[in-house]
Amino acid sequence: MLRIHFTADDLAGVRIAPRPDVLWETILSFHRLRDRRGPVVFGGWRTETRARLGGETRLLAALVPSRGYFPDFLTPPEGLAGLDEGLRAVRGTSAGRLRSELSLLAADRSGGRTVPHSLRALADGGPEPFDRLMGALRSYHRAAVEPYWPHVRAQVEADRARRGRAVLDGGAEELLGSLPPALTWRAPVLEAAYPVDRDVHLDGRGLLLQPSYFCRGTPVMLRDPALPPVLVYPVAHGGAPAVRAPGAGPLAKLVGHTRAEVLRAIGDGATTGELARRAGVSAASASQHAGVLRDAGLIATLRHGNAVLHTLTPLGAALLGGGTQRREERCYARNGPVTS
Repeated sequence: MLRIHFTADDLAGVRIAPRPDVLWETILSFHRLRDRRGPVVFGGWRTETRARLGGETRLLAALVPSRGYFPDFLTPPEGLAGLDEGLRAVRGTSAGRLRSELSLLAADRSGGRTVPHSLRALADGGPEPFDRLMGALRSYHRAAVEPYWPHVRAQVEADRARRGRAVLDGGAEELLGSLPPALTWRAPVLEAAYPVDRDVHLDGRGLLLQPSYFCRGTPVMLRDPALPPVLVYPVAHGGAPAVRAPGAGPLAKLVGHTRAEVLRAIGDGATTGELARRAGVSAASASQHAGVLRDAGLIATLRHGNAVLHTLTPLGAALLGGGTQRREERCYARNGPVTS
């Protein structure tokens, strides 16, 4: 069981990550590649990814076991800024931290603290072992995550919209109570099923909530208590993605396929850029369709500075509820999946 203990200062410091973290998604996708769970969501992805992979997985398999601990240095906070920034941070890991975390990995896997031969060169430092690690991470990301990044980002943005609504409705406590069923908020403690029994005291540092597409079932935290607290949790996937053209349901027949997808993509709220990514259209096209839907009374738009937030009106929500497929179904535009 994982228990995260909050103070009043910690509640004030709870925040939601602004976007998916590229390194968390890369590392957690490596877990999904090797397990057989979630075939509806991940089955097709596994098949496609395995066909693209070469020898990238050998070094990663030594660092990231299928169960249990993997080193914290693989998921620095810079992963939120993109792959290049994240890999630079990984490469900048100190020699002392490398040895410490690789020793923890050895202890978790074999009960001893001797670093495996395959990782000894990395633990000893030097540019060549890091070059191999950077190459393996970059090549694996290119094969397993990069082709699906628009879908990953859309799923995370949809989750952020749901959590943002919870904050507006009831603040940090409502947000923590809205998290997936694997997490239970019993003030002042957030609990989750976990492979080991662990208590985390935030001690006024707050908590970064990181929604993740490739996290499945059990949330994940960094092991080192001195690092900034991050809780990675799974987004809701709903039904299986299916490679098909947008459905010709009643809503699509009424307003047109693309406009129906834009209306579905609004979900619990979306900016114009988010609409474009979710619906697989250009920003200009998303803005034009949103204008038509707004004039028809199906959506409302709130402007703040240079940004706008589109939300469904009761009429728009009723139209979606009465004339579309289930919200959790997914469809793909030509350049990637679309979240409805």
